[in-house]
Amino acid sequence: MIQAKGSHFRKYWIILIAIGLGFACTRSGAPVQISGATFPTGTQSVSTIASAQPGISGQPSPFLPQTEPAAIPTSMLSSPTLDPTRPFSEPTLGPGTYVVQEGDTIGSIADRFGVTEEAIIELNGLTDPNTLEVGQTLRIPVPESETPGPNFKIIPDSELVYGPAANGFDAAEFLKGKRSYLLSYSEVVEGRERSGPEIVQYVAERYSVNPRILLAVLEYAAGWIQNPQPPEWKITYPFIAEAGRENFYRQLAWAADQLNQGYYDWKEAGYDYWILADGSMIRIGPGINAGTAGVQYLMARMYGQGEWQRAVGEGGVFSAFQAMFGYPFLWSLEPVVPAGLVQPMLILPFEEGVVWYFTGGPHGGWASGSAWSALDFAPSDIDHGCVPSEAWVVASIGGLIVRSDEGAVVLDLDFDGNEHTGWTILYMHIETRDRIPVGRKVGLADRLGHPSCEGGYSNGTHVHIARRFNGEWIAADGPIPFVLSGWVASGANREYDGYLTKGDETIEACDCGDEENDLWR
Repeated sequence: MIQAKGSHFRKYWIILIAIGLGFACTRSGAPVQISGATFPTGTQSVSTIASAQPGISGQPSPFLPQTEPAAIPTSMLSSPTLDPTRPFSEPTLGPGTYVVQEGDTIGSIADRFGVTEEAIIELNGLTDPNTLEVGQTLRIPVPESETPGPNFKIIPDSELVYGPAANGFDAAEFLKGKRSYLLSYSEVVEGRERSGPEIVQYVAERYSVNPRILLAVLEYAAGWIQNPQPPEWKITYPFIAEAGRENFYRQLAWAADQLNQGYYDWKEAGYDYWILADGSMIRIGPGINAGTAGVQYLMARMYGQGEWQRAVGEGGVFSAFQAMFGYPFLWSLEPVVPAGLVQPMLILPFEEGVVWYFTGGPHGGWASGSAWSALDFAPSDIDHGCVPSEAWVVASIGGLIVRSDEGAVVLDLDFDGNEHTGWTILYMHIETRDRIPVGRKVGLADRLGHPSCEGGYSNGTHVHIARRFNGEWIAADGPIPFVLSGWVASGANREYDGYLTKGDETIEACDCGDEENDLWR
């Protein structure tokens, strides 16, 4: 992917697979309210929508409210209108790289990437283009073609994030009675035996990705939903054949992270091109939305040019989703994050007068794809490493505890008992000992538990804190910066690096503990 401008995203090519399993907009046209969901107008033809729509085909949806929907004009049974065309940041575009394989020629490499032979020769300063060595690294220029990829919208933004649109959805309930391989599957995940549907819910919750899109991409890629016995190779590797990802949990977690990566980087104007699995490049359709970008990015990590075009077209993931859940945009609840949203007043997540260290600048809320929404703080009563601490993590604001397990504590700021609506705060690596239970109402600075290494991945005792609104990760250094006790977070274009600034004082994150990165309330 060629990275362009963004508040915290990397400005370099990403062609290696991301590792690590730990850590909106208003449509144009007049929308119609149907059974509580917003149905936007549009122009692209979709041939089979009516037969799959809840309430239109006579097959009621178990998840939409069971009231008779308003009549939908035939002209509206189409893909929604395009978002405003997004400008590309031409000055930041740069070349990628390719390692020469046996049998390669300048001509074959140029054809593969859609560029001219002359452009490769000039960029690399090749004096004898007829002599290439296996293993030689060539810089590949940006394709000269300005023809973008498809603008076809696959899902609304609210179907990618685990937000209000997914309220009440349960993967096990949806699969009940189906002859689905996923129903028969189970494995041990983080010390607990979990069924296939439980793994879907587990990944959805951790990564804050809508379980419906997880099921749709799993069905499209591997046939695990409608088929009781997929091909053997699709059982071992439903998404990507990569050593170390041989079980379903690791595969689905990888897919969720890619969906997040495409979604959040698109919102940050981070990508102009996709690099597909075969090394070819395609400029991203400028009129797509972030939800569609998430799906396109995942498919780009999996498929080459022809397969990718099918996957992101009407007969691909869109069709798999529609067959199971109806027209995707009937589920649209937009915008996910309203314009003008302001963070409530928050305090640093530790007790007054106690020294802690700022150890991690903006980084993934859960894995690197989920926006750079989190900050890390470590207590001063321990040395480096995973050792018990007597320090307390405290509530940065009043709220209701809606999740408390496996190292995670989630604080619901609107007290509605649902972590997928409104503001929520995730505190990660909270030790089992003294951890606050679910259902407890807390006030400002009430104790939540002790920092630790529990849950996700950690190389030292600390607390990881991140914000979400309506299920969307809110970047720590984005348009709504993370502000704690007046300290404002900012990034340094490198994950985990960054700053806290208050007045004329600035602290830089460091995986260490000294006077340069200590702070207290």
